[in-house]
Amino acid sequence: MQLQFFPSKTMAFYMGRMFLIRTFAVLAMLVLVLQTLDLLGESGKILAYPGNGDAELWRYIGLRAPQIIDRFLPFSVLLGTLITLATLNQNSEVVSMKAAGLSAHQVLAPLILASMMVAAVSFAFDERIVVRANASLSAWQQVDYGPIPRDSGVKTNVWVRDGSQLIQAETVQGRGADTRLGNVRIFTRGDNILRSITKAPVGRYADGMWQLEDAVRFDVTRGTQERLGTISVAPEVRPDQFTLSTVDPDGLSFGELQMAISDLKDAGRPIQALEANLWHKISGPLSAVLMPLLGAVAAFGLARSGKLFIRAVIGMGLGFAYFVADNFALAMGNLGAYPPLMAAWAPFFLFLLVGETVLIRSEE
Repeated sequence: MQLQFFPSKTMAFYMGRMFLIRTFAVLAMLVLVLQTLDLLGESGKILAYPGNGDAELWRYIGLRAPQIIDRFLPFSVLLGTLITLATLNQNSEVVSMKAAGLSAHQVLAPLILASMMVAAVSFAFDERIVVRANASLSAWQQVDYGPIPRDSGVKTNVWVRDGSQLIQAETVQGRGADTRLGNVRIFTRGDNILRSITKAPVGRYADGMWQLEDAVRFDVTRGTQERLGTISVAPEVRPDQFTLSTVDPDGLSFGELQMAISDLKDAGRPIQALEANLWHKISGPLSAVLMPLLGAVAAFGLARSGKLFIRAVIGMGLGFAYFVADNFALAMGNLGAYPPLMAAWAPFFLFLLVGETVLIRSEE
């Protein structure tokens, strides 16, 4: 029996069903309360725009609820774990399982399997629903809950690096081969010194190069200016490197964010913060798998000793400590203080080791 991960299918189904019911019941309660409080805070802003009414309030609920579900699902898994294990301990069911020869890991196995299913559902929910809700709500809030205007496609103050040169375009219009640059400036550097500045009112993409019209070059070293007419520059710079807009990782799916990072990398822009958010799209849902392990301390120990409440508080403390460490590491990754992989995965593996250590030393 010690070598079997699930010694009893009936017991595994019983514990998994109990865990899932309590987890989603807690989630429903949290979403109801938090959505109500959030709507009370935002309803004034929504109704302040002329013409907004009940339909806009329901629209806000439809866009905000997926965000709340995604953010508080790991908390619900933690609380569902504590309620399930504390109930089993209170009814002496854990004692019966251990008396039957089950190890602590075998007792937790059904909860871990169920939490893996929750993590998979959370990832799919985030990819298909949450990212779209984030993008729509962000655009709606930017216009103070009024009608969202169509994107004009004009981008401003775009920078692209081409080797030792920095290319700035005040305006960028169009896409692909039809991309047009306005008020272009090219800064040429050598040995960490600015050598020249080339200016042109218009730039077009033609024959695999950028054609600058009425270009003027200012030689910084000599202090002289030269009119160049129409010149061809930057053959390695693609049009899509100019048409990239500001990337919001919360509004993009994993695949979309990965492609955006690739384009930004080719454009020579910083991508460390986006890479941390990319990997966190996987490590975030997987945090649900940690919760049964961190909350396992509530399952063991005699309930009659009077320490069940203390054990539940310790389990809750370990779970909330993980969320604090996870948010801190992600913030450090956004600032560039942590490498992207470390920012996304270090808290997960750290608390995986902490949970295993506590479980083994106390129960195994």
